[in-house]
Amino acid sequence: MKKEITVQMSGFTEATPIAHLVQLANQYESKVYFEMDDKKVNVKSIMGMMSLVLTEGSVITVITEGQDEDKALDAVEKFLTA
Repeated sequence: MKKEITVQMSGFTEATPIAHLVQLANQYESKVYFEMDDKKVNVKSIMGMMSLVLTEGSVITVITEGQDEDKALDAVEKFLTA
C-alpha cells in the first residue's frame, strides 16, 4: 500500500517522537517505509529515521508491504497527523 501524507505534528526533529514512531512501526509484521525527496527510509530503523528531516508540513509517501499493511499504514498516518 502507498499513501501520501502531510506531517501535522510539531517537534518531529526531536528524538522522542521518532523513537515512538519506530516502536509503533515495529509492532507490525509489514515492512514500513517513508519516501521523501528521492530518499527511501525503513521506518523500523532509528538510524534511518534520524536521517530524515521531517517537520510539520512535510509531505511524505508511506509505503507498507505485508500481511498487516493496511493496519500499519493506518497507525502511522494517525501518528503523523495527531
